[in-house]
This record gives sequence, C-alpha cells and structure tokens, in this order.
Amino acid sequence: MIEATVYSIVGLVGLAVGGELLVRGAVGIAQKLGVSTLFTGLVIVGFATSMPEMVASVQAALSGSPEIAWGNIVGSNLANTLLILGISALVAPIVLIGTGRRDAVTALGLTLVLWALVLSGLGARWIGFAFLAGIIAYIVWRYRHPGNSPPDSEVDAAPVRTWLAMLLFLGGLGILVAGGNALVYGAIELATILEVPETVIGLTVVAVGTSLPELAASIAAALRGKAGLALGNVVGSNIYNILLIGGATMSIAPFPLPAELAGVQMALLTASAVVLLALLWRAKRIGRLLGALLVAAFAGNVVLVFS
Repeated sequence: MIEATVYSIVGLVGLAVGGELLVRGAVGIAQKLGVSTLFTGLVIVGFATSMPEMVASVQAALSGSPEIAWGNIVGSNLANTLLILGISALVAPIVLIGTGRRDAVTALGLTLVLWALVLSGLGARWIGFAFLAGIIAYIVWRYRHPGNSPPDSEVDAAPVRTWLAMLLFLGGLGILVAGGNALVYGAIELATILEVPETVIGLTVVAVGTSLPELAASIAAALRGKAGLALGNVVGSNIYNILLIGGATMSIAPFPLPAELAGVQMALLTASAVVLLALLWRAKRIGRLLGALLVAAFAGNVVLVFS
C-alpha cells in the first residue's frame, strides 16, 4: 500500500512539473510563430497540457490496463469542463469573447461519437487510426481558420528564446514520460489493493492528476483576463483527449471501451459539453456562482463513482 501510494504521488508530481515545463515551452514556441491566442489555447497549449493524459493512457494500454486509459480520458474531460473551468471562474470570472463556438460543437460531436462507441462495444485498430487522422485534420483546419482572437504576441508573457522554449518542451516531455510510468504503476497497484475497478481509478486519481497542467494553465490565463487562452485550453484538451489519446489507446489496445462508462459517466460528460456550448453561445461570462456549481458537480460525481 505504501509503495503504491508513493509511486502514485511521485507520478503526480512528475506530471505536474513536466506539464508545467511543457506548457511554458509550447507557449514560447507559439509566440515565435505569431499565431492567435485562441489557436495557442486550442492547439499548442491544448496539446501540451494533454500530454500527461497521453503518457498515462498509453502506458496503461501497454501495461494491459485499457480500463485505466479510457477512464482517464473520460475523467479528464469531466475534470476539464467541470473542475478546471469551475476553479478558474472562482479565481477570476471568465468573460466570454464569442469565440470557440465551432470547437465546442466539435467537442460535443466527438463526445457523442465516444458514447456511441461505448454502447456499440466495438474495438478495433482502424477506429484508433481514424481518430488519429481526425486530430491531424482538426489541427490543419484550426490553423487555416484561426478565428478572430488577437495574436499571441499580445498575451502577457515574457518572451522566451527559441532554443529555451524547445529545451523546456523536450525536458517537460521527458519528465512526463517518467511520471506517467510511476503513476500508472501506482494506480494499478492501488486498484488491486483497494479492490476497486481500474476504471474507477482512471476516472478519479489518474484523471485529476493528469489534468493538473490544464488547471495551472487555465488559472493563469483567467488571472490575466485571457478568456481565449483559458477556454481554448479546456476545449482543445477535450478534443485532444478523445482523438489523439483515444486514438493512440485504441491503436495499441484495440479492445471495447469499459461498459462502466456507458451510463452516468458518458451522460454527465455529454451534459457538460452541452452546457459549455450553451455558455459560449448565450452567456457573457462564467461567474463565481456558476464556477462553484461546476466544481460541486465534479465533486458529486467523484463521490458517486466511489460509492
């Protein structure tokens, strides 16, 4: 029990540190490219902050525990929309800027596809390859249609030399791999010791742990009043989690998704995607009261999962 806990904690710390370095490097690279803040949040930061989920899920699939991998994907998307967006709004209300609606529609559509995949019981490598092709198409689409948010040079961030940005990016990625290994090993051991399904561990411990970089990035963006970066990070990470991480997981371990996800978890994930889309279309901001409700919904789901 002690060994499994230590491995899990070390893995979480590694993911947090590696994710932070990766985000700093990614933002530095984006500044040099001169792309928009929304594109930076959706693609650059969204990709960087999704690397902990990627590493943890791939390691879980390679270790013969796809339940942890898919639980991590669903749980991370729930954490992004409910916990991270909620905490960011509690720290500083997020003024909505009328962008990111197309991406929220994309995220909702992919969530419905994932739910259909769970219900169908299908599992095949071609599905994984199709998801991977989908993330490439998404990146190309967003690069060609970046939206009308300001260029990243307007973001309040100190300029970073190109070589340093690349060093931070690669160093963070290395730490993430080591942290992911430790976290997956500890999570599997904890699931065995506590006699709970691996899907539950993936939905909670692994999902929250791998979402720490998204939390840090979104809070920093909210404090600086960069709604495009905060929202883009959340929505972009959700899209990456399904297409990139789900595609990689299915390609490595072409098994059906855990049946435990078919009911409440996928329903809540779909509902959260609908709420986010509705907010982007109709609301002017995400205030502290709504932020508190989002956090409460996530906490209630954690209690439900363990019960």
